[in-house]
Amino acid sequence: MRTVDVARRSGYSVQQIRLLEQGGVTPPAERTPAGHRIYQDRHIHAARAYRGFAAGMGPTEAKEVLRAVNAGDISGALARLDAAHADLDRQRRQLAMAKQAAETITLEPITDVRPSDAMTISELAEALGVRPSTLRHWDAEGLVVPSRDPGTKVRRYTPAQVRDARIVHQLRRAGYPITLLAEVMPQLRRQHELDDIHRMLAARDETLDARSKAMLAGTAALAALLGDDRTESPAGTLDEVSGRSAGPR
Repeated sequence: MRTVDVARRSGYSVQQIRLLEQGGVTPPAERTPAGHRIYQDRHIHAARAYRGFAAGMGPTEAKEVLRAVNAGDISGALARLDAAHADLDRQRRQLAMAKQAAETITLEPITDVRPSDAMTISELAEALGVRPSTLRHWDAEGLVVPSRDPGTKVRRYTPAQVRDARIVHQLRRAGYPITLLAEVMPQLRRQHELDDIHRMLAARDETLDARSKAMLAGTAALAALLGDDRTESPAGTLDEVSGRSAGPR
């Protein structure tokens, strides 16, 4: 196949296919006596695998997976895939915890508030398990803005502000970036804040689902790539990858 053929079948441009080859993502192409590239099916499989992995785990890690495959380090590539799946699982578990925690936190009544109920920045940081500098950053970004002592200007967190901090803490653990939280936290302090949080967490669910599906597509392409390579190797190695014997049945 020509470069344009690989580009069309993998969803990339001609220039991107050349860059993927230069970056070690796809195997080196053979050359004609005139210097024209000649591609095989394995180049399409590699490009498709990279597309899926880049969306699922990020382009940098996706490149490392394909480079390992092209270098013959199949175990190393599979280990990176295992780590990426484990990271997705971790994020899903954190999201589930955030859902439960956010619902519990937002439903907690705040009544009979007294001045002595306020917390210092050190007390709140210790309670949340974060550094005081983290709370200062949240303050600067408008996520959790504490009250200030009129005389000393020392930060004092009221029960409502402590609740905001707990919500931000859980959403940060679930993977929400500071920039997004800065936009939505003012809304979450208003009426129906629990519904707003549910919508945010549902959107995070969709993001993780999209990454998982991308990983699945990349894995299918990688399996095809490994299958392509193994057809040129001694019989049995391809099926050993899936745990089956290639011998007669």
